[in-house]
Amino acid sequence: MSDRTINQQPHGPQPHPEPEAQAPHTHGPHIHGHGSEPDDFAVQIADSVESFVLAVTEVAKGDEPGSAVSLLLLEVSQLLLAGGRLGAIEDVVPEDRFEPDAGPEPDGEQLRERLAELLAPIDVYHEVFDPYGPPEKPNAFRISDDLAGVVSELQHGLTHYREGRVSEALWWWQFSYLSNWGTTCTAVLRALQSLIAHVRLDSPIGAAPDGADTDDDGLTDEQLEQQAGDLMAAELGLGR
Repeated sequence: MSDRTINQQPHGPQPHPEPEAQAPHTHGPHIHGHGSEPDDFAVQIADSVESFVLAVTEVAKGDEPGSAVSLLLLEVSQLLLAGGRLGAIEDVVPEDRFEPDAGPEPDGEQLRERLAELLAPIDVYHEVFDPYGPPEKPNAFRISDDLAGVVSELQHGLTHYREGRVSEALWWWQFSYLSNWGTTCTAVLRALQSLIAHVRLDSPIGAAPDGADTDDDGLTDEQLEQQAGDLMAAELGLGR
C-alpha cells in the first residue's frame, strides 16, 4: 500500500518550523498562550477534535455496523470544517521555541484493526495525492489506515491542550492539518461520499484501474464490487 503520512516527530523537545516557512498571515482570532484560559476559538476546535476522536473510536467498536459509513461521513465532514477554520486563521506561533514532550504516543493499531474489519469490503480506495502535481496513476489507500492516522495526530494535540498548552495544541493541529490530515480527510470524505452516491444512484462500483494496488485479498473485482454494493445497500436499507 502507498504511504500518505508524514514522518511523525520523535518524542522529546522538537524545534518548531520557522514562522516565515509557514503560510502567509491572514486575519483571525487571538490565540492565547499556554498557562492561560483558552478563548472561544480554541475551545471550539478542541471540542471538534475530541468529538471526532470519540466518534471514530465508538464506530470502530462495530456495535452498529449498519450506520458506520454514514456516521464516518458526518464526522469527517465536521472535522474538515474545523480544519478549514484552522487553515483560514493567521499562523499560530507557540510561546516555546521547542515543542514540550507530550509523552508516549497512543497505540492506534487496535483502532486501525477494528476499522479494517468493519470496513473490509470497502476499505481500499484509490486517490490522486496532489491534484496540482504532475499527472500520476491513482494510488491505493485504506480508510482504516487513514482514519487511525488522523486520530493519532489529533490526540497528540489533545495531550497538549489538556495540559494547558493551548497555543501548542493549536499550532500542532494547524500544522498537521496543512501538512497531512487535511489532505487525508479530504480523500477519505471523497471515498465515503462516493460509496453512498453509488448506492443512492444505483451505480455499480467499477473495477480498479489496471495495475492499481487492490491489496490482493483473494477476491475478484466482481466479488469485491458485489460485497461493497451489498454492504452499502444493507446499510442504507435498500433492497438488492
